[in-house]
Amino acid sequence: MSKVNQLFDSELNIVNLGLESFSKELKSQKKKVVHVDWRPVAGGNKKLAALLEKLS
Repeated sequence: MSKVNQLFDSELNIVNLGLESFSKELKSQKKKVVHVDWRPVAGGNKKLAALLEKLS
């Protein structure tokens, strides 16, 4: 068995970043998952993120 197949045959501990629906789907399959409600700084706006960085 390849190492990739071995990985997916083992019990996974999953950290989900962003889409909560993905973690809900995993939970419905009885997988161990922790959801992190992450979003890019300033909604992904690079100019605003740079300005916020200067404040810190």
